[in-house]
Amino acid sequence: MQEAQGTQGTAENRGRGVGLGLALVAAVAFGGSGVAAKPLIEAGLDPLHVVWLRVAGAALVMLPVAWRHRGLLRSRPALLAGFGLLAVAGVQACYFAALSRIPVGVALLVEYLAPALVLGWVRFVQRRPVTRAAALGVVLAVGGLACVVEVWSGLSFDAVGLLLALGAACCQVGYFILSDQGSDAGDDAPDPLGVIAYGLLVGTVVLTVVARPWGMDWSVLTGRADLNGTAVPAWLLLGWIVLVATVIAYVTGVLSVRRLSPQVAGVVACLEAVVATALAWIVLGEHLSAPQIVGGAVVLVGAFIAQVSAPAKPVRAAEPSQPAESSGSSGSSGSSGSSGSSESSEAGGVPASETELSRSGTTS
Repeated sequence: MQEAQGTQGTAENRGRGVGLGLALVAAVAFGGSGVAAKPLIEAGLDPLHVVWLRVAGAALVMLPVAWRHRGLLRSRPALLAGFGLLAVAGVQACYFAALSRIPVGVALLVEYLAPALVLGWVRFVQRRPVTRAAALGVVLAVGGLACVVEVWSGLSFDAVGLLLALGAACCQVGYFILSDQGSDAGDDAPDPLGVIAYGLLVGTVVLTVVARPWGMDWSVLTGRADLNGTAVPAWLLLGWIVLVATVIAYVTGVLSVRRLSPQVAGVVACLEAVVATALAWIVLGEHLSAPQIVGGAVVLVGAFIAQVSAPAKPVRAAEPSQPAESSGSSGSSGSSGSSGSSESSEAGGVPASETELSRSGTTS
């Protein structure tokens, strides 16, 4: 018995280690998207055209996955449409447009206000209470953002760029909420890879109408882009954006959540902002001031606190409880069963509201 338990524990630890590694890969992959996209924008491509190339290329790669899960078109059409509009087209278009006006690190740090914004949805739309710790996280995130944009210097960053980054954060809120749809359906829950594949397809259709790629300067992709003084083939940067920063990032992010608790995976995903800022500093030479670095750290801390402090939905309260007075033996058994249920809830059950707040490994 002890040997079997030891083997099971080893397997769980190994799976947890694999999940952590996948979450780190997703954070690095997502964090590198802005660094590769900005040189293409500066080379002459419109930000919306870069977004269209990214989403359309990833959708083409994920087409076999979409075909495999084509049943989702009948069972979850609203979810697929919402995911494509907000989590794919909205987030990417606003984020890439922001990159053309403000530094990569700042755009991503502003976008990471999304976990705090979700609490506004929980409190004022769903009318559920939030904890004091969660409210503190929101205050910290907003205060950190004030340092990032250096409000004391009269909002030195482009106001339109900041609004676009906030738009990306708002679209990411929609992603968090949509990600929770069907999460409590058990075996009937939609396959996350299928949702991602169709989200990319829907996003491609929407962005084709908005970006109008037929007017794109395709010659830019055959030339070179400037990467902080180094000439790099534009197609190589595009390949990185499509294959690494989109396909690999989305897939590893989803698989990491399936091996870790969503809470842990969400915390690791916060490294995306750190990775993006560090890469922009090293590769693009976008140096941030000391107050901006401190502010960015405060934004991440605030987002983390808000992410892990949301109250659970009162789902389990509706479950029938064991009568307090049955027979003596059944009363003892009911007590034991209640304890076991509580223990299982704490060990493996994840509140739906925490699930909303922690699926952030698939955004930028």
